[in-house]
Amino acid sequence: MDKIDLPERPDWRDEAEKLGFTFADMGGEPYWDETSAYRFTLREIEEDIEDPSTQLHAMCREAVERAIGDEEILTRLDIPRQHWDLIAQSWRHGEPELYGRMDLSYDGRGPAKLLEYNADTPTSLYESASFQWLWFEQQQAAGVLGPDTDQFNGIHEALVERWGQICQPGETVHFAGDPDNPEDYATVETLAWAAREADLGAQFTPLAQIGLTDEGQFADDQSRVIGTLFKLYPWEDMLRDAFAANLQSSQTRFIEPPWKAILSNKGILPLLWQMFPGHPNLLPAFFLADVAEALTGGVAAPAVAAAFDAARDELARGHVLKPIFSREGAGVSIWEQGREVVRTGDDSYSHHPMIVQGLAPLPDFGGFHPVLGAWIIGETCVGLGLREDQSRITHNLSRFKPHFIEG
Repeated sequence: MDKIDLPERPDWRDEAEKLGFTFADMGGEPYWDETSAYRFTLREIEEDIEDPSTQLHAMCREAVERAIGDEEILTRLDIPRQHWDLIAQSWRHGEPELYGRMDLSYDGRGPAKLLEYNADTPTSLYESASFQWLWFEQQQAAGVLGPDTDQFNGIHEALVERWGQICQPGETVHFAGDPDNPEDYATVETLAWAAREADLGAQFTPLAQIGLTDEGQFADDQSRVIGTLFKLYPWEDMLRDAFAANLQSSQTRFIEPPWKAILSNKGILPLLWQMFPGHPNLLPAFFLADVAEALTGGVAAPAVAAAFDAARDELARGHVLKPIFSREGAGVSIWEQGREVVRTGDDSYSHHPMIVQGLAPLPDFGGFHPVLGAWIIGETCVGLGLREDQSRITHNLSRFKPHFIEG
């Protein structure tokens, strides 16, 4: 893995505007940045990223099975009790999942480490699946990339196949998001584009305009009853929404399914560590409430004392504090040798329960720190997107970087 300076395509901004990639620049800074790209070997992709990510997802599914039968775990994940049955039934009925993105720390030398799993409403999908692939094809055609290069990117094709697996031919899927948020809209439209290729109907409706019929069914802005709904709206918010009481009785099928409320919660990280201690792709993780005193030299809660003692030295060298619910690095802080060294300015999620996770420092490439986003479609890792920042904590304006495979 290394970072290679490359010439930009001379007309890529015109191309982006033509394709509706309106957030290629954000906040006066480039978001899409093709002045350089990350290069991987095929071995790195297959053995260090693709296969481990698929295995991690299988482990996550085992964790869901464990969680739905354990009231203590559901309580610690801060999932409202009145919706436990909804979540359990969606899992036991085998309601299928569509997609997710695992964020990994990887430097090309050691095992990739799972930082968190965006299993419910991950964005950066359009950039990963579409614009990045266009960059690759055009740069290869221009001779900037060699004829034997490739890109780890089967995202769009896998989405088309997955839609065909989880929906009936001709079924109409409503896609809901915020039309005033360009990144959200691009994510929704990328998914809808794949659904149309799978011969499904795809109907966009603004999230804020979904309402209830007199019969208690969800309906779109044209008063059409919603049978199947993809929503770019996280379950932790949906379960606390004014309409939450109607989620089950409406008989709407939700994508992602309700059981994803377990995986879209950073509290899954301590559970994974408890179930698979020492796994090479996991970092030690605990609920802060259990180990807060131990971090400063005291004793951990009895139930986790042995596991914490095994990880004590690693956590003392460096750890990260995260709220179980947060987006784009909000509420995250990095600690080294008992001292806070980095904190994001956004504390809007910090009232939620916190976890402590071992520190996997992001690599440094010319002052920028990349995070790998491994895309899971269905139950398989099928592609990669990278974002980098000069900060050690990735946030909403961190740059998207293309990648390619050589060697």
